[in-house]
Amino acid sequence: MSQKLAVVTGSNKGIGLAVVKALCKRFNGTVYLTSRDESRGKAAVAELNKLGLKPAYHQLDVIDRKSIERFRDHIKKNHGGIDILVNNAAVANSVELYNNYEECKYIVDINYKSLLTIQELLFPLIRDNGRIVNISSDCGHLSNIRNKYWIDRLSKKDLTVKDVNEFVDWFLEGVKNGTFNYDDIADGGTVAAYRVAKVGVSALTILQQKELEPRNISVNSMHPGLVRTDMTVGAGFYSTDEAAETPVYLALDAPQSLKGQYVWYDRKVLDWYDYKADWFFKTSTLKS
Repeated sequence: MSQKLAVVTGSNKGIGLAVVKALCKRFNGTVYLTSRDESRGKAAVAELNKLGLKPAYHQLDVIDRKSIERFRDHIKKNHGGIDILVNNAAVANSVELYNNYEECKYIVDINYKSLLTIQELLFPLIRDNGRIVNISSDCGHLSNIRNKYWIDRLSKKDLTVKDVNEFVDWFLEGVKNGTFNYDDIADGGTVAAYRVAKVGVSALTILQQKELEPRNISVNSMHPGLVRTDMTVGAGFYSTDEAAETPVYLALDAPQSLKGQYVWYDRKVLDWYDYKADWFFKTSTLKS
């Protein structure tokens, strides 16, 4: 039997690096640290080597299809398959609470659309009984959306990827044309692109679970807490090592029956469809 394999995207720093570190300590197999920038990725590996940890490394840019194809081919040839995939690669603009179209598109491409390409190219390599963890956010709970049409459409039982893509494109088109109503998003429409992208991730997780259910693969999305990283400009109540605990729990320890759920940083499973809940991200927390 081939050795077990775990892959963490966007893992040269922040939560991704902390997840790699924790997996290297506990996972009985090979752990891949991946990054868009090869020199930064290799520098991160060198830091973990100093701690006696030995992750494997491969370049992986989640918005570059050719990069994902090269990674897929490398994994196929050298390992055969993947047992754990943590989709962590993300970007936010936490300095500016409102973004122009180009910034919004970039945020959506990395946080949401990249997962569609990863689903197409890497999911076929996930072994039966494997686990996928999609790092979402409190921005990814449905309560971040205030537009009733989209709340209803994203909540329907026969949801499709087309629905989720059209939701994301509705937002981008509105920003591009100057017609987007920021009252359609919680908290005055702050960090709207990040909210839309992460709501897309959470909705996509439910669909991915349905697709992979026949192979008993578990797919969950989770909010890691407000973590002190570059992305939050240092705001937050969690260190990256603390924030890695729940993703690692989902990757290694959670019951295999936990599937298609939206999980909070304290491991509590929340009702993602409860759009009236108080789970949405509040920019005031960046100041506290």
